[in-house]
Amino acid sequence: MILTVTPNPALDLTWHVDRLLPGETHRVDAGATRAGGKGLNVARVLHAQGHDVIALATSGGGVGAEFAAELVASGIPHRLVPVAAPTRRSIAIVDEAAGETSVLNEHGDAISPDELAALMANVVELAHDADAVAICGSLPPGFGPDQLGELVCILTVAGTPVIVDTSGPAMLAAARAGAIAVKPNAEELLAATGAADTAAGIAALLELGAGIVVASLGAEGLVVATADASDIRARLPRALHGNATGAGDAAVAAIAAAVAETPGLTANTPDGESARIRLARRATAWSASAVLMPLAGELSPEHDGLEREVVVSPASEPKESA
Repeated sequence: MILTVTPNPALDLTWHVDRLLPGETHRVDAGATRAGGKGLNVARVLHAQGHDVIALATSGGGVGAEFAAELVASGIPHRLVPVAAPTRRSIAIVDEAAGETSVLNEHGDAISPDELAALMANVVELAHDADAVAICGSLPPGFGPDQLGELVCILTVAGTPVIVDTSGPAMLAAARAGAIAVKPNAEELLAATGAADTAAGIAALLELGAGIVVASLGAEGLVVATADASDIRARLPRALHGNATGAGDAAVAAIAAAVAETPGLTANTPDGESARIRLARRATAWSASAVLMPLAGELSPEHDGLEREVVVSPASEPKESA
């Protein structure tokens, strides 16, 4: 089973417009409303692909009630931790003509110490039966990098591998606590590490203690890196246009599936390298196929074909053994 954790979920509201004109009024078809947040999107992808998954999140207020009802209707196994603050909202406007998406994310209100303790207790409980735990998205006020690092450490010491997709100091804390995988995008990588380039940023996260770094680089594909083996670059030979809001989450779903299925994913062995190449292909294809779908948390039926198109190559010279 794969457990996804969304500490700062959102009710996702999505509208599609023929062409987005700033300052103008637009007539649109009815928008879509879904329980969202990065971990929920990851869970949707895994569930649709036949993986055993449980989605854990918080829920509060009137928006939280709508969030919970949609999650029940989705059929995704889940557990919600009640909180006093209302669940935040995220608004996506998809410009069909430009193939671009504008997103407005509410910050989300603070979580109380008791609510945080309840959330962490639920994570630890559910993780007993998990092959991997994916902690995804922003952290609400009251749930800081130190608390995230503590949670990652608890799970890792218990033998449960943890994947983390967040940003800033929280990403550094996750790496330092021994997360088996972290997934920054290029902007998050450089902002968190202060590195001059992608390679240096990846190296910084590996030096802190991350087992594997999967850095998504937009149209340039992604890089899969470990401390001891050669980095792997994967990309599609053509650009795809659409709604990119769930692309990174689809990549995290591929990472979580690979971690759950392949205990030796980070090993500097032929089997480990083969597993990382498969991960690079699948994460690239799933990420790209998500762009083709109108809503985050979905893969295009074309994802198998896209996986066959992915070009894989070394991203760097072989690393010297320590």
